[in-house]
Amino acid sequence: MKLNKWGTAGYENKFNFTVHKDRLEKAIPLHRKKPTFYFINSMSDTFHENADEESLNKILEIVNKAHWHSFYFLTKRSKRMKEYFEDKIVPDNLWLGVTVENKEHGFPRIKDLQEINCKNKHICCEPLLEDLEDINLNQIKIVIAGGESGDENSRRAEPSWVKSLQNQCKKQKVHFFWKQWGAYGEDGIYRGKNTNGYLIDGKVAQSLPENFMP
Repeated sequence: MKLNKWGTAGYENKFNFTVHKDRLEKAIPLHRKKPTFYFINSMSDTFHENADEESLNKILEIVNKAHWHSFYFLTKRSKRMKEYFEDKIVPDNLWLGVTVENKEHGFPRIKDLQEINCKNKHICCEPLLEDLEDINLNQIKIVIAGGESGDENSRRAEPSWVKSLQNQCKKQKVHFFWKQWGAYGEDGIYRGKNTNGYLIDGKVAQSLPENFMP
């Protein structure tokens, strides 16, 4: 909504799903020689039910051709992602990931992700809405987590949930990155994400490892 209010090109339709075929045709990553990390569709969901197969194939074609870059998918439509890759090879420079905000919706997505033949898998627990105790991180290389951003109606991430997830990652030898607290800080006070920062007990939970990329 912010980008729409700011008049940013491409966001005229607000939350209505839109495929920008002109951007796919430009294939900007193919013309950039410096290795770069691309978060595909960070403001939407690539595997949305309205995403056409032709566009998905075009994205995968660009990922394959631009092999010197690293690309990152994050979806809540894990079943469609699994179905899409059933007859396709996932390039080694493509990270597949699912959102895991809670057990009810997140754990089935992890299972779908684990059933895809893929070298690099990740999950995003943002916003973290409960304790994800006994989470199965088999095949997962990195967990990125964070609190919910927004106004005072945002849901608070409890420090005990963060510690629990961090301990699970350590136990299962998975990289853990606490991105930010969100609207409510570790102490439960509402300040906004930029003020609350990224700290757990006064220390950064764990930064992204320099060599975590393929």
